[in-house]
Amino acid sequence: MPAAAALADLAPSGILRAAINFDNTILASKDAATGEPGGISVELARELARRLAVAVAFVPYHAAAKVVEGLGAWDICFLAIDPKRAEKVAFTHPYVVIEGAYLVPEASTIRANDEVDREGIRVAVSTGSAYDLYLSRNVQHATLVRTTTAKDVVPMFVAQKLEVAAGVRPMLEADVKSIPGLRMLPGRFMAINQAMGTPRGRDAGARYLSDFVEDMKASGFVAAAIARNRAMGATVAPPGRAQ
Repeated sequence: MPAAAALADLAPSGILRAAINFDNTILASKDAATGEPGGISVELARELARRLAVAVAFVPYHAAAKVVEGLGAWDICFLAIDPKRAEKVAFTHPYVVIEGAYLVPEASTIRANDEVDREGIRVAVSTGSAYDLYLSRNVQHATLVRTTTAKDVVPMFVAQKLEVAAGVRPMLEADVKSIPGLRMLPGRFMAINQAMGTPRGRDAGARYLSDFVEDMKASGFVAAAIARNRAMGATVAPPGRAQ
C-alpha cells in the first residue's frame, strides 16, 4: 500500500483524476462505439488507481497545451518532458519514446532534417506540443506556423502550401499513406520522451509516481500495453536514474 502522504498527493479527493490527451492517438484513444477511453496512458492510469485502491476519473483534453493550462483539474498527466512544462509539472522519467519527424511535399528540394531551419521555410506545428516547444527554442531562421491540435497540422500544411510539417512520426506516416504527394524526411529531429507527471509541490506523490513508472517498464507492463494497443512508433524508454 502507498504511504498516506503519497495517496494524499495523488488522490486528494479520494479519486485519481487523470488528464488524458486524446490528440496523441499513439497513447490514447476512444472506442468508436462506446466512447470508452483506451490506450497506453489510460492503462497506466487504471493500474495506478488499482494500486492506490481508489477510483479513476479521466479528464479529457485534445491538445497537450490544454493539459498544462488545466493544471488544478487533474492529479496526474501524461505529457512529453519539456523544461517549460517542468516549471509546473513534476515529471517521472519517460515510459515511452516517440520520434519527432518532418514531412515535406514530394517535390520539395529539402532532403534532410538539417536543411529545414532556413529563411523562407515555414514549418507547421501544433501549438504547445513537445515539438513546438523544442523548435521554438532551437529554430533560428525558419518560421513556425501554429494550429490548435496535432490532427490539424497536416491539413493546414497542405491548405496553406507550407514547406514542412512537424509532428510525431507515426501520425505523419499515416498522413503520407492517405494523402498523395507527401514524403517523410529520414531520421528524427528530436526524441519525444513521454512521461507521467503531477503538479509541482506534491513531493511524496511525485516520488511514488516515479517508482511506479520504473516498475511498469521493468515488469513489461509498458511493452505489453504498446503491443496490445498496436502503438506503432512507440518504444519502451530505458530505465531511469535514481531520483
